[in-house]
Amino acid sequence: MTAIAQWQKENGAYLSASIEWLKLRLQKLAAETAQRDGADLRAMEAQVLAAAAAREQAAATAPPPSLDLLAVQLRLTRFEAEVVLLCAAMELDTRVAGLCAQAMGNRELAYPTFALALSLFEAPAWESISPQRPLRHWRLIEVHPGPAQPLTLAPLRLDERVLNYVKGLNALDPRLALHVRPVAPVAEGALPPSQAASVAAVRERWSLAPKGEPPPAAILLGPDIEAKLLVAAMLAGQLDRQLFRIGVDSFPAGIEAIDDLARLWQRESALLPLALYVDAQTDSSGVDAGLALDRFATRVAHSNSPLLIGLREPLGRLSCNAASFDIARPTRAEQFAHWTSVLGDIPEGERRQAASQLASQFSMNVSEISASAGATPRDPTESYANRVWDHCRDRSRPRLDTLAQRIDPKAEWSGFVVADETARLLRELTAQVRCRNTVYGEWGFGDRMNRGMGISALFAGESGTGKTMAAEVIANDLRLTLYRIDLSQVVSKYIGETEKNLQRVFDLMEGSGAILFFDEADALFGKRSEVRDSHDRYANIEVNYLLQRMENYGGVAILATNMRSALDQAFVRRLRFIIPFSFPGPAERRELWQRAFPEAVPREDLDFDRLSRLNLNGAGIHSVAVNAAFLAARDQARVSMPLILLAARTEFRKMERPMSETEFRA
Repeated sequence: MTAIAQWQKENGAYLSASIEWLKLRLQKLAAETAQRDGADLRAMEAQVLAAAAAREQAAATAPPPSLDLLAVQLRLTRFEAEVVLLCAAMELDTRVAGLCAQAMGNRELAYPTFALALSLFEAPAWESISPQRPLRHWRLIEVHPGPAQPLTLAPLRLDERVLNYVKGLNALDPRLALHVRPVAPVAEGALPPSQAASVAAVRERWSLAPKGEPPPAAILLGPDIEAKLLVAAMLAGQLDRQLFRIGVDSFPAGIEAIDDLARLWQRESALLPLALYVDAQTDSSGVDAGLALDRFATRVAHSNSPLLIGLREPLGRLSCNAASFDIARPTRAEQFAHWTSVLGDIPEGERRQAASQLASQFSMNVSEISASAGATPRDPTESYANRVWDHCRDRSRPRLDTLAQRIDPKAEWSGFVVADETARLLRELTAQVRCRNTVYGEWGFGDRMNRGMGISALFAGESGTGKTMAAEVIANDLRLTLYRIDLSQVVSKYIGETEKNLQRVFDLMEGSGAILFFDEADALFGKRSEVRDSHDRYANIEVNYLLQRMENYGGVAILATNMRSALDQAFVRRLRFIIPFSFPGPAERRELWQRAFPEAVPREDLDFDRLSRLNLNGAGIHSVAVNAAFLAARDQARVSMPLILLAARTEFRKMERPMSETEFRA
């Protein structure tokens, strides 16, 4: 028999002995109420004393019976503990109801009451009825007075959670389970040194709390929810406690309901070894959410369970005793080391290269790294490192809802034609993305920098010269997700809303490994103007915010504009690359025409030299090629020079560009 099973058996024996003692006391009180003779009363008194001795003997267990533990944890007096026993006996023994009625001399009072308890037990205390005393403060009993019924004669009922506890069944209150969720424990030594140091810092601060007082609430600051949860789970594990998580958005509505929830948690933390993590990451900026958090935290901070609060930034309205700690994801070097360990069965050179690229592109916690490596199946037809990369890319995709559009990149270098200098800069940008961990991590440049470690580029040129296609080529080559920011959803006419939308975009993109693509960037990153009124001032604030946020952004950001001169110079200075996209010359147009039609398109011999003389950019050539293909499909014919020239004439007219009819004669 296990130790738990043995204790439950002993606890059941103690509870049976206690109920038997209680019934004998009720019978004796009933006899006194009925004015039985002295001999009967003396015989009953002897039975009560014998039952009390048996009960005391049954209480000699290690650990003590649950009723005694409840009294210690919630500071119940002996009388209050006996009231709990009376109410428990009512639920566990059907004969108790009749004995209650006999003891009170009233068959209608066949239930426990305060009046009965005051007459039944030794050392009765009237103040136990007070709402400030444990019985009612902790909601151990429910009092249900009827109309015009005295409080002392109101029926008493034991809370179901407390009844189960007295029976030896110690599980989380179902009412709390509606709001809190368990957090998986973290094995000792599973965190990297930087996060383990944060755990040690919290433990050290808690150790300084005066004896007999609860430790301060630990406010875990930082943008990464997973990192803070891992630190909180490690702290709970070191204290042999189960960590539960509650979000501010899970708080019930209304101050009274929040107080009830906090009191329920306080009671539960006295019955179970618990720790609580309050996730205020998303809603703590709201006034109501902040007040609710303060109300809840102030009450829970006085419980037996450690309290941890996750915030992105400090919140100045918390009234409880608290200490703040900055929590971040593992350093790139720690991520590189962990990637190297979990990719252990790959040849060393390939393993280190794959680990370096994964660590530089995806900012992940060690648990996420292990999960990604473990969840990636082997495939003999494809590199395992590539499959891990794809898994990380898909796992890290941010949920941007309507703020951005995910683009499935299909363009490749082989089908992309730009000027040689533009192509060189684009390949240099791609190489820097791949080599970031080497330069910043292994070579130490990251130790000298606290911002500007992301890679940002400006694609400047006329519409249709390949800026969006270049972003697709880069995303495809790097095997990354590409997001195009929807300016109609980001830019708002209401003051402060644009910054909030941009903050959400950058926060969600940070560490995702995705490429952020701002098309028509001059609409957001325009020049700051002289302040003439409040509109100018707030417009400048938007630009200032963008300047700071772009400089601190650690990912890949690409901006495209048709008007480079419209961009603020302070912003241009912060860009890593400025890549020009010029109108294609004849040689480039010829190559574009040669690659304009897929292999499956039926076509006649085309005069590419003549087509290259048409003054069209890449987008125009693509449009003409597609329209010519539709003309051929309509006539069930091959794509020919006459059809292409006909489509080109339509394109020139659409663009309202000057043309000579001789150029379009077949």
